[in-house]
Amino acid sequence: MSSVPPALAVPDPELQQKYVEERTKRLRAEGASQFVRLSHSAQLKHLQEDPWADHAALNAQPPAIVDNDDVRFLILGAGFGGLLFAVRLVQAGFPAASIRFVDDAGGFGGTWYWNRYPGLMCDVESYIYMPLLEETGYMPRRRYAHGSELRAHAERIARTWGLHDKALFRTRYTRAAWSDDTKRWTVALTETRGRGSVQHAPETRALTVTAQFVFAASGTLNSPQVPKIPGLDSFGGTLFHTSRWDYTATGGGPDDWALPLLASKRVGVIGTGATAVQIVPVLARCSRQLTVFQRTPSSVDQRGQRDTDPAEWTTKIAAAKGWQRARQENFNHFLMLPPNRMPREAREDGDLVSDAWTAATAYRALVGGETEDGSLVGLEQIPVHVASLQAADLERAERVRRRADEVVVDKATAGKLKAYYPVWCKRPTFHDEYLPSFNRPNVELVDTDGRGVERMTETGVVANGTEYPVDVLVLATGYVSPGTGSGSPAAGACIDLLGRGGRSMDAKWVEEGAGTLHGMATNGFPNLFFPGPSQAAVTANFTFALDTMARHVAQVVAEAASRAEDGWSNRLTVEVTKEAEEAWSLQTLMRAGWFAAIPGCTPGYINNEGERDQVQDTVQQMKAARAAPWGEGIRAFTEVIDAWRKEGGLKGLDISVD
Repeated sequence: MSSVPPALAVPDPELQQKYVEERTKRLRAEGASQFVRLSHSAQLKHLQEDPWADHAALNAQPPAIVDNDDVRFLILGAGFGGLLFAVRLVQAGFPAASIRFVDDAGGFGGTWYWNRYPGLMCDVESYIYMPLLEETGYMPRRRYAHGSELRAHAERIARTWGLHDKALFRTRYTRAAWSDDTKRWTVALTETRGRGSVQHAPETRALTVTAQFVFAASGTLNSPQVPKIPGLDSFGGTLFHTSRWDYTATGGGPDDWALPLLASKRVGVIGTGATAVQIVPVLARCSRQLTVFQRTPSSVDQRGQRDTDPAEWTTKIAAAKGWQRARQENFNHFLMLPPNRMPREAREDGDLVSDAWTAATAYRALVGGETEDGSLVGLEQIPVHVASLQAADLERAERVRRRADEVVVDKATAGKLKAYYPVWCKRPTFHDEYLPSFNRPNVELVDTDGRGVERMTETGVVANGTEYPVDVLVLATGYVSPGTGSGSPAAGACIDLLGRGGRSMDAKWVEEGAGTLHGMATNGFPNLFFPGPSQAAVTANFTFALDTMARHVAQVVAEAASRAEDGWSNRLTVEVTKEAEEAWSLQTLMRAGWFAAIPGCTPGYINNEGERDQVQDTVQQMKAARAAPWGEGIRAFTEVIDAWRKEGGLKGLDISVD
């Protein structure tokens, strides 16, 4: 292997040197600690407060959960992941009345509840991203649905399956502990009920509930972060994070992107990731002056947004029974499989989605896939594997860089907007208006050459030694990496999970590494389920992966319940055996070579700001490999778990009904 890290090993020597230089200038010794969670910032944590919750209406409703309740199925999270767990449980025969949600949002939707910034839309085709379209009979208005439509669809799902009144919103879950005596999880909750009378502090109340089964479905990117910029808390203008857009400062609303209050304002945006790519075109149109501060450019390909054609929808897209699952699988095949591994139906149908995602076939370096001969990627095969991925990405990357030259008039600006890293290092972006925004006379790109902004003053942002006056500052600075901390489902959900004997899940992950069966459950934590991603399958279309896990888990619980008299036992427990957990972890390890192209990526949330590349200890490397997704990709993973269920017996699970 070359001494150049795999992610930088492009076949062209000059381009390889450019990749190396661009990554090197962005590496920072402090890694992920250059950021702070909004919730952990004494000065800025108010930016994380919920601007959308209707506290009066929610307080007037009968609560879905009261103190000391006992719940059969408790779902932590009310986004698409939590809703899919619930819907698949209902479809497996369990009543909606037995299900409860807990979420700190004020309504259903998850990320689509919180994010309501102007320009917000799905980056995956809505026909495959929006879950349960076939079951609800809903036709999305656009090929890439806007955020308000996605949030409304979450509410539609809840109503359709009788779940609309089963959630306790504005409620944080902080601790869950298992009891072998009661066969229950005891869960500590804190509900926020709006502003109280004491110095307008939030009014809260503590609850304790027990649950027979707990499902962790809090999402992957759920904790907003901000960079530790000196002076940030002293800025005297308006400041907010994109995850809590302040329409009182900008005017407009989630469905009205006119933003009239910015017409006389100098607006700054820190960050140029996926969120910034969507907000910049709107701010460019509405602001007197827009300054975009860039550390690392995004790869920005064409979007091809358009309204849904009802005739095409009924006669072509949604014409056949099972159309959505088939279209989702077709997308996965064209994104993740080499041509000779395509199923016959995919070859016959062709690329149904056929957008810039399915042109980014090297993205499978991050999400898994299959080799041409169907073999696993072992140590000896890694050089050829990495080279094939780099070759697959080169044409796409060069085309996207050429697009910047073709669209942006000023060639110096165009050069700064070019991404020099492979497609798997940062989630690629797609937009028809982002690059043209930099042709506007009121828009300025301040490229910091990988350093980031230097500091804040009371009136502006200092970058490259120059102060830029700003009235309104928008932080498009993303979310805490899912790899932060132990990387366990507990860490991802920001909850202290204590299993049998009081053992912390975080402690188990730190001491042993990830350990699951099918990425859905772990030994020592009975009746607790989660949707991966470690040791499970992932894809660019997040909701498909979530639904794959929700279907699987619901069928497992239904099969386990059928062993009890009358189809249920209040002492039913389902737990992964240690032997099954280790066997599955070994299978995950055997496939981890697929992800060999990731080391050397430009710092970002995927590699925890470069920290993952610093792991040298062999034991820690093995633990990291155990935490990988299923290397063969989601098609192979689905075939494995389907075969396991068809085999019967729930092999690897201890089932008790006593």
